[in-house]
Amino acid sequence: MSHIVTVQEAVTAFADWMEPTDAELDAIELELPAILADVDLVDAEIAALERIPGELEARRIRRARRKALAAQVALLNQAAGTSLPGDAA
Repeated sequence: MSHIVTVQEAVTAFADWMEPTDAELDAIELELPAILADVDLVDAEIAALERIPGELEARRIRRARRKALAAQVALLNQAAGTSLPGDAA
């Protein structure tokens, strides 16, 4: 007979006192546009894998890649406290 034993770290990892801090939540909110852009890119790549890739899928992937890169640039500029002239990022 095998016994089921819990691992203390796994059990306490989600304890009430382990909630994210306000600073951590603010950091997540700041990175959310980049995260969502990356999710869109992965969705476009998955959609291209599910069917024979054509021009439409290639455009969708390029558009998602540009959006993800722009979100990363905006995040980096915001973290550095700078922005490109005319808000090009």
